[in-house]
Amino acid sequence: MSIEIANESGAEVDTDAVLAVARHALDEMGVNPLAELSVLLVDIDYMTELNHRWMGGDGPTDVLAFPMDEGSVDHGPGETAPAGGEPALLGDIVLCPEVAAKQAATAGHATADELHLLTVHGVLHLLGYDHAEPEEEREMFALQARLLASWRSTRNQ
Repeated sequence: MSIEIANESGAEVDTDAVLAVARHALDEMGVNPLAELSVLLVDIDYMTELNHRWMGGDGPTDVLAFPMDEGSVDHGPGETAPAGGEPALLGDIVLCPEVAAKQAATAGHATADELHLLTVHGVLHLLGYDHAEPEEEREMFALQARLLASWRSTRNQ
């Protein structure tokens, strides 16, 4: 699993933990081990620009996911790798630590915990999950909670 991470946000972030939770989520979801993922941490100004340009939103958001090649995503252990064993380009997850910090304060937990949640959320979006409809939201958020809980349990052993 190839995961590139770049912190261009100016905020102090434990990028090793963000990388670890992303890897855990991908492993638990049975994603092809040749898959490639990029995680970018940005400041509020850049996230505001991305949110406006790509989502039509006003202001910054916490996480954006940009899927690359949905056809080559291996969604489970029952599926075979892409032809020729070519890596699956999952896409990019963009996180905004400043927005995450505000949300974490509101939720009453650490900014790091919020960034881990947002990373898993972004991974699930790249794998085709959505939360536009109530049923989709229940499924995605339950899976997100399960992945975070299993990751935390492996870290605390």
